[in-house]
Amino acid sequence: MKWFIVAAAAAALLAGFVFWQLNSTKTAYVNGLPQYNQLPGREYIFQRDCYIFKFKRHNTEWPLVGANVPGAVISVSALPVEVSPQYVGATLPEVRIMDLARVGDRFKIISVRRETSRRGTQISFEILFINESERRYPRLDAFWILDHTPEQRDEAPLILADYAVERLKK
Repeated sequence: MKWFIVAAAAAALLAGFVFWQLNSTKTAYVNGLPQYNQLPGREYIFQRDCYIFKFKRHNTEWPLVGANVPGAVISVSALPVEVSPQYVGATLPEVRIMDLARVGDRFKIISVRRETSRRGTQISFEILFINESERRYPRLDAFWILDHTPEQRDEAPLILADYAVERLKK
């Protein structure tokens, strides 16, 4: 009986380790790599109202920013199409809406992050609102407003002009 308990405990530990390995993600900050080193510090202005949200199933370190724009290159279908303050605080089947980013809000890229898991590798930008002291969630993950096609050529993703445009400093 004693050996059965030891064997069951060992099997449970092994199963836990395998589960952890299959679902773990390695995060690396790649700001210093040549294709990304010019990005931190660039400022942008939102051209579209967006939601600040988190997925229920796949938790991220920072809240995400994005919108449901049918026909767009990238869109979050779990979000309502209309961006409205009435949804802030709402818990929908797949997402929890935390706040809004409005047209004209300014942000800057503060870091480029590469996440590697069994599902593949993804590049994302950590962004920070310029008026961070006035924001409830000043730091965001910009994954859902990026064009990821340049990544296939080992280049940096781009912020989609449908969502934000670069602020040119004079």
